[in-house]
Amino acid sequence: MKIAFLSFYSGDIYRGVETFVHELANRLIGLGNEVVVYQRGKRLPGAKYKTVIIPIKIDYSRKGSYFPFVNYYALRVKDFTKKSLEKMGKDVDIVFPTNGQWQSVLCKLWAKKNDKKIVISGQSGPGLDDRINIYTFPDVFVGLTKYQLSWARRINPCVTSFEIPNGVDLNKFKPDGEKLEFNLPRPIILCVGAFDKWKRQDHAIYAVSKLAKGSLLLVGKGREEKNLKKLGDKLLPGRFRIMSFPHSRMPEVYRSCDLFTFPTVSWESFGIVLVEAMASGLGVIATDDPIRAQIVGEAGILVDPTNVEEYANALAAGLNKSWKKLSREQAEKYSWDDVAKMNNRLFLSLKK
Repeated sequence: MKIAFLSFYSGDIYRGVETFVHELANRLIGLGNEVVVYQRGKRLPGAKYKTVIIPIKIDYSRKGSYFPFVNYYALRVKDFTKKSLEKMGKDVDIVFPTNGQWQSVLCKLWAKKNDKKIVISGQSGPGLDDRINIYTFPDVFVGLTKYQLSWARRINPCVTSFEIPNGVDLNKFKPDGEKLEFNLPRPIILCVGAFDKWKRQDHAIYAVSKLAKGSLLLVGKGREEKNLKKLGDKLLPGRFRIMSFPHSRMPEVYRSCDLFTFPTVSWESFGIVLVEAMASGLGVIATDDPIRAQIVGEAGILVDPTNVEEYANALAAGLNKSWKKLSREQAEKYSWDDVAKMNNRLFLSLKK
């Protein structure tokens, strides 16, 4: 079976969606499939799948917009998708767009014209982008959690939907192994994610500032970096840092810290960083919503991050508990190997 992923930012940026494509594509190869990934950036190290690079010019300094279809980045994805589909051979069995909006629409038209199957995974989370995805009537929509699956079925009951989560490489992300020295006072609370307003890292800064001891390490990049640095330096002098690492170094980063926090908005689709942190033995303090509740289970504490006192108390409680066993056991429910097998069974059922 031949599967084609379209992942505009792969090779340029390594976030949840790009991790999903790389890890799943590699494992689908091991399950006997032919896989090709169309992406804008360079071929990723360790990629076993075929990479087709579509060189679309983009200015990352441009401010984004949430207005669909006509914003700057949506139009770049549109150009990328058109060129990818022009190169795509008719021997492809399943098309898997990951960037939404124009990409989902154009891939659906291509699949219908060429009598192929299209699968879309809810990487955007319950909101406008995934509403658009569902209303393109893919052959299958994949919800990442029970909550998202239920939401998708309410939005468009005419589309077949299944639940398949994102995953984690349990051999790479584990409690034991090499560690890094960050030159920060212990304990170190870690928060990983793109620096966007909706990730709400500022709430983590406010909450950690209420603790008598301990530091906050933010790992990532994004438009809010200057604002976060200014706030962190002001409220957490001497116990705050912003850093970035290639994804290959992240296992060392997780196991070098004492607690993980993720104060994202409730419509975040999943949060692969959550399962990476748990696989590394860290307890998690995350947003109290149905999605995070399913992912975190008993391996952390759920809070309202906008309530600074509640958030700070949860961080203090998290630092006073040993999470290693609980966290690892919870992460083992999300092995990429198992996730790949679930996706493979789904793809095989579509080919019948």
